[in-house]
Amino acid sequence: MPSEHSVLAINDDLPIRTDQAVHSGKVRSVYWLTSADSRRLIKTCGYALSDDCELGLMVISDRLSAFDCIWHAEGDLNGVPGKGAALNAISNHWFDLFKQQGLANSHIVDIPHPFVWLVQKAKPLKIEAIARQYLTGSMWRAYEQGEREICGLQMADGLKQDQKLPELIITPSTKGILTGIDGVPEADDVNVSRQVLHDQYAAFNFATPNDIDTYEQLLREGFAVIEKALAGIGQLFVDTKFEFGYVGTPGGGNELIYMDEIGTPDSSRMWEAAAYANGQVVENSKEDFRQFLLSTVPDPDVLLNKQRMAQRFELAANTDLPASALMAVSETYLNMAEKITGNRPAIPQRAREDIIDSLNDYQLIS
Repeated sequence: MPSEHSVLAINDDLPIRTDQAVHSGKVRSVYWLTSADSRRLIKTCGYALSDDCELGLMVISDRLSAFDCIWHAEGDLNGVPGKGAALNAISNHWFDLFKQQGLANSHIVDIPHPFVWLVQKAKPLKIEAIARQYLTGSMWRAYEQGEREICGLQMADGLKQDQKLPELIITPSTKGILTGIDGVPEADDVNVSRQVLHDQYAAFNFATPNDIDTYEQLLREGFAVIEKALAGIGQLFVDTKFEFGYVGTPGGGNELIYMDEIGTPDSSRMWEAAAYANGQVVENSKEDFRQFLLSTVPDPDVLLNKQRMAQRFELAANTDLPASALMAVSETYLNMAEKITGNRPAIPQRAREDIIDSLNDYQLIS
């Protein structure tokens, strides 16, 4: 059994100097630096950024999110050992590959620690950009229930679960609850058609309607780079979620960049190619954990029905999963990180202390 020190479950209380509230998501927390610290680092470290660029520290945790809830296990195991290090290592690898291939920039400016990114502040698009290569997951569930139009795209009859689609399709969904947009329900994670994006582009933070073409191009380019690399290690890139945002350029303009993590087992599905060729699906992502939950909880509808979110949160808070379930996720993530990057991430035993030590070198600890 791993010790409590092998998991970083709380990441929003570090003594990082900031004059803003810490923004804490399901997995990552962001500390926006003071203007003085941002300017100092840009100058002293020689970052190719405008002088007024706002910088922040994005700290990952080992928390495990599924169905919009945080899950824990018996023995006070409040996260997945090695998860944060694996996710960052995989994303770092893809971002480096994107740079080599001449793709758009990312929000990452520097990497002070395996758990920490120094990032530039961006104006995020209010969509989760999802690309799908196979008919599976929520898309299959909708298709199985008779839906044939998904995000404005017409699906043919007679398709089978897990089959490869004729072409890569893009199915954006809302990020957060958006209000006052015609045709878009006020709920999180709502599918959005391309026509709605085009008609109300400003509501989704697009600067111009033409930038919808740009984001789709960046999504397809990023997907293709990762897909090709995964094929080289016997993996199929099934589907993935990207996020994008605008940043200012030193010349005074704006550009769309990649944000958040990319191509990880948290944000993507990956299948073993050899098994798929033999009619089997062997998953190397968080989907196995989702399926475990669906087969374990007394009423799976709680996890699938967004009208029952209060019950879902209560279920997650009050359920002590077997530690083996979280350790299986740990093994999957560490194995995938090793396959993708060539190195197996170490499970930090004192992540909090190591993070603080690393940030002391940047003079950011208060």
